[in-house]
Amino acid sequence: MAHSHGHSAHDHTGGHHHAPADFGRAFAIGVVLNSVFVLIEATYGFLSGSMALVADAGHNLSDVLSLLLAWAAATAAKRPASGRFTYGFKSSTILAALGNAGLLLVAIGAILFETIRRFAEPAPVAGTTMIVVAGIGILINAGTAMLFMRGRHDDLNIRGAFLHMAADALVSLGVVIAGVAILLTGASWIDPLTSLAIVAVIGWGTWGLLKDSVKMSLLAVPEGIAEAEVRSYLSGLPGVEAIHDLHIWPMSTTETALTAHLVMPGGHPGDAFLHRLSQDLEHKFGIGHATVQVETDIDAHCADCT
Repeated sequence: MAHSHGHSAHDHTGGHHHAPADFGRAFAIGVVLNSVFVLIEATYGFLSGSMALVADAGHNLSDVLSLLLAWAAATAAKRPASGRFTYGFKSSTILAALGNAGLLLVAIGAILFETIRRFAEPAPVAGTTMIVVAGIGILINAGTAMLFMRGRHDDLNIRGAFLHMAADALVSLGVVIAGVAILLTGASWIDPLTSLAIVAVIGWGTWGLLKDSVKMSLLAVPEGIAEAEVRSYLSGLPGVEAIHDLHIWPMSTTETALTAHLVMPGGHPGDAFLHRLSQDLEHKFGIGHATVQVETDIDAHCADCT
């Protein structure tokens, strides 16, 4: 940053240099297990006349696509930067989250259409088949969720995969309960009603995913980071008289960047100050890529700063 009234300095010594955990094997296992289960669940759903099973199969199919997208994005994010893509492909994880939200919306629409039709034209349902197939789903979804458990606190992309599969296990449990209720009462309307409940669960999760991915796509300050707190911290540093042009944005679902101009009339504080500042931003706020410009003239803010 070349401004005549000050000096610029950059430091990138935060914790972001650690390589992210490799979940390639977990993704592969999850995709294979869930793909096989989707075929089994959809087949028996149609054969048994269970709209709840079909709905759950549609949801699981969207989860297979979600796992594939998340896997592709996690792989692309590891590619090195280039002259054209100077950040590499880190933001592909954000695009994957946005794409996953779109897939879920399509699945919701298709399931809801068929469920409403089933209310208008009720059909007999094989409750035992529902129980057995959904029970297998509980085991597969819970097992897949366990594959991503160790990374759920450190990587938002992995956390999304974990939460998706854990929620699917709960949805499958709901189908089992519906199957038991049908066996006990013979009421076929319980099946489409359960399907509506599944749609509601998917819709709730989809709304959160859509909202968060859109905010990330618009470079909003990531959740968990308060811009006011970061500004207060920077303003309180020794020698800082003012701060402007502060920007905080997500580079990916796991990495956050910051740029700021610090007005320090006493002069440039040296590299040790910048190194400590970068470490503090990483440890206090989870901001791993910090670029700071130091200016010495408090009355000569650049005209194009925002």
